[in-house]
Amino acid sequence: MTQSPTASIRPGRSARAGRLGATGLGFALPVSLFLLVAFDVPVLMMFGWALTSAKGMFAPFIEFFTRPVYLKVILNTLRIAAIATVACAVLGYVLAYWLRSLSGTARLVALTLVVLPFWVSILVRSYAWIVVLGNNGVVNRGLMDLGLASEPVAFLYNDLGVVIGTTNLLLPFLVLPLYAAMIRIDGRILQAAETLGASRWTIFRRVFFPLTVPALAAGMVLVFILTLGFYVTPAILGGGRVPMVANMLDMLINRLPRWELASAISIILLILTVLLHLLYVRLSRQAGN
Repeated sequence: MTQSPTASIRPGRSARAGRLGATGLGFALPVSLFLLVAFDVPVLMMFGWALTSAKGMFAPFIEFFTRPVYLKVILNTLRIAAIATVACAVLGYVLAYWLRSLSGTARLVALTLVVLPFWVSILVRSYAWIVVLGNNGVVNRGLMDLGLASEPVAFLYNDLGVVIGTTNLLLPFLVLPLYAAMIRIDGRILQAAETLGASRWTIFRRVFFPLTVPALAAGMVLVFILTLGFYVTPAILGGGRVPMVANMLDMLINRLPRWELASAISIILLILTVLLHLLYVRLSRQAGN
């Protein structure tokens, strides 16, 4: 009995499919193609625009470093990112430590409240701060009703408003990994320090806090990285008066336009972000150990 040609082909196809499935290539290939088209190609185009300027290969980079206005925006972005990071670190550490002290239903409810902001749009949350901190907002009304202020306090459309909104948005990104690191600390270590006569403050200062420093540092780097690329919050709560990198790129692309200069600034920001990400990965590994 003769065998049909298609019957001899099928085992080969199934074998190849089995090899692809065994190596995971069949699952990774579609995602890799998507990342190549959606991310890698635009990044390469950005490098091309920055390095093929009509004024010269490195002209956009030279212009960026020689124009004080661009450096001022970068420094202002780094300053706001640093302030927001420190604010998140202080508030986040206290909140994570409080979460660790809870148990049962109370801890579950508290963690739900921490995660709940992720379900609300950043745009909505940013506009909500206008209702709270505006000249006729809840906070200013309360201050004037209590006699603590004779006129509305300028919380918005300045650096303070941007820092408040940014801290609110990014606080969960620091609290959750820091809380996870805190609950992994073996309680027997703290009990051993207590049996040796150490006070609660000494235990926290010399045992507990040093064990959480890697996770805290990793969370701070993550918050700093996310703040560098913020656009919506500075645009809304800054009112166009707080220059940051993302807003400057919007102006260079959509208003002027200066694509080659915007690409050069994006490359510099990308390199800085990659370096910070490497630091974050290293600190995360230390926190995991």
